[in-house]
Amino acid sequence: MFGLGDFDIKTTRIYEEVRDDIIEEVRDDIIEEVRNEVRQKQTLEVVMRLLRRRIGNFSQQLSERISKLSIEQLENLAEALLDFSTEGDLVVWLQDNLTQA
Repeated sequence: MFGLGDFDIKTTRIYEEVRDDIIEEVRDDIIEEVRNEVRQKQTLEVVMRLLRRRIGNFSQQLSERISKLSIEQLENLAEALLDFSTEGDLVVWLQDNLTQA
């Protein structure tokens, strides 16, 4: 009727522009997500080392709870741990801060 039998939308400029915009947006989102994951992992590693140095070894259960903290919570813990002297201090901090999250 309109002579569109051989028409391929994938060859149009608008299709290519939209496709390129979507690819760029998805790529940027993936890069941001990966950066956040790397930052969280690095922050967790530093906090765990600092905790072990400050209070010694602690239970696997506490380690798992700490690994579930957000970056912001890990940063807060990094500051708070300077005042810790026992594993009990860590437990209290986790109880106080996980109920607020």
